[in-house]
Amino acid sequence: MNLKKKYQGVVVPLVTPLTEAYQLDRPAVEKIVSNLQANEAMPFILGTTGESASLPTPIKKDYVQEVVRLKSADMMIYAGISSNCLEETIDFANYCFDSGIDAVAATLPSYYSLSESQMKRYFEQLANQLNGPLIIYNIFATTHMSIPLAVIDELSYHPNIVGTKDSERSSERLNESLSLWANRADFSHFMGWAAKSAQALLYGSDGLVPSTGNLFPGIYRDMMKAVRAGDADKAYGYQNQSDVFGQLYQSGRTLGESLWALKVLMQEYGLCDPTMMPPLQSLSEREATELKTTLAELVEKEEIQL
Repeated sequence: MNLKKKYQGVVVPLVTPLTEAYQLDRPAVEKIVSNLQANEAMPFILGTTGESASLPTPIKKDYVQEVVRLKSADMMIYAGISSNCLEETIDFANYCFDSGIDAVAATLPSYYSLSESQMKRYFEQLANQLNGPLIIYNIFATTHMSIPLAVIDELSYHPNIVGTKDSERSSERLNESLSLWANRADFSHFMGWAAKSAQALLYGSDGLVPSTGNLFPGIYRDMMKAVRAGDADKAYGYQNQSDVFGQLYQSGRTLGESLWALKVLMQEYGLCDPTMMPPLQSLSEREATELKTTLAELVEKEEIQL
């Protein structure tokens, strides 16, 4: 973190709060965004954590409008635009820019397996038709493809491509990424693998995209401050807290189940209800009660405050 880049910091991949009628819960959006603002974090809506693949376009547009309405002067807003249709992706991205979103993020389309040349051409076609900056989002867990770093590096010189968010769990990939881009003033690296947040920052990553930030964004704010102060021990202390709370809702669950569990924990702090957009579903009341009980114990043990 030795360069001050335009795209950097704690960028929280927000859940999409829903009413029981499967509409956007606007009061919940305001509470969630307020929590970020109080902890110097920025929102990334309509990503994996936001159930974006399951949301109808009207809800996506409502979310864009609501977050932009709540935008503060020092806040940068990111939005996911991924779909399997290039034209739809372009149209929604430019809707986001016209509405006031600062940057968009896109994964690969996830239905067909793509060659390296097809991956590169896809992002070129996308970036060529956007009215603003694009972040390449690599997430093997949902696309079942890994974008080679060489491909991203070639794309990094496109004038509309400003960074990458990487959620692939590979230490080798992280190290190589930072060797390529840590000292590039025009291209940002965001760490999406929460367990390596402190390490990534200490070795030159520009920002974090942690789902646990929906609940405790202050952990990551303080982690970044520790890194900037050169205090590695303190940074790894915050990493331990991140690991504890991440494991609470993720361990032993599928990705979709963990998103429900995260909303259950957020409900305990009055941030949102745990309604999920089908095909994702809520789990049992017993599991919800156990989650909340364990959360209270961990908060007391870790001396965390929302």
